[in-house]
Amino acid sequence: MADASQPIGMFDSGLGGLSVYREIRKHLPAEDVIYYADSAYCPYGTRTRSEIRHRCYAISRLLIEQGAKVIVVACNTATSMAIDFMRASFPQIPFVGLEPAVKPAAAITESGRVGVLATPRTVSGDRLRWLIETHASGAEVRTTPGNGLVELVEAGTLRGADVVDTIRPMLEPMLDAGVDVVVLGCTHYPFLRDEIQAFVGPDVAVIDSGAAIARRVGSVLRANDLMLTSELPGYFRLMTSAPEDEISRVASLLVDEAVPAEQVDCNGFDEPEGPIQLCEVSFAIHGSAQPVPDPVAAPSIFVQSQY
Repeated sequence: MADASQPIGMFDSGLGGLSVYREIRKHLPAEDVIYYADSAYCPYGTRTRSEIRHRCYAISRLLIEQGAKVIVVACNTATSMAIDFMRASFPQIPFVGLEPAVKPAAAITESGRVGVLATPRTVSGDRLRWLIETHASGAEVRTTPGNGLVELVEAGTLRGADVVDTIRPMLEPMLDAGVDVVVLGCTHYPFLRDEIQAFVGPDVAVIDSGAAIARRVGSVLRANDLMLTSELPGYFRLMTSAPEDEISRVASLLVDEAVPAEQVDCNGFDEPEGPIQLCEVSFAIHGSAQPVPDPVAAPSIFVQSQY
């Protein structure tokens, strides 16, 4: 049985989930956090569903063994591909997943046109399409895979010509179409917000779901009587599947403080044999998970919501 003194567990395909960690630290400063950056397998956005599910299972097992009281899947792709499986595999642990901020984007757009940048896996998934059809009724939503953006963040390249050259072919068609809200549908992308905002200009809102997820984590902790009450700041522990020196360098850049990293292998945690009964899942913004063909080739798509 978990208790309030145990840490929050988090993981992502790499270091992008640190954008969510920053928000959790703002909203829940007393909470201890253990984070696993699966950078040796990054990016998830181009991997198969079975690969993603296997990595998510192994990392969740590791975080649970390390005492996690709740697990934040700080990765839109992992949420889309595997969170239902994780909740069925570990019913004793609350999981909080991420989904692109389509609903708030639809609420604030004045032009009725919204752009979504996400990984190829998220762009091609039924969960994003469901969000658009359910929460962006009547809006024009243009979704574009952010090829190369994750790699820029993982390298610590957050500004400059390389970033601009990468985002230009993604954002120019959105601007030409009259988009006035851009949704950052991957936790890596908020680290590129300055360049993205500068490119689209001040009249286009750039939003993500990090703060909403931090509030959701607080709600889950309170509902399960797991909120830590202390005036002392919580600690942060960074584990990774990749060589630790480079991960420490980039992580320290992203959170603007020195962050030591430790390389920890989770490959010994295999999935259970036999079928698992998948449970109905609940998100901060509700969605439905459906199988996605493997492998995925995700072009830019345009959706005119009819619902």
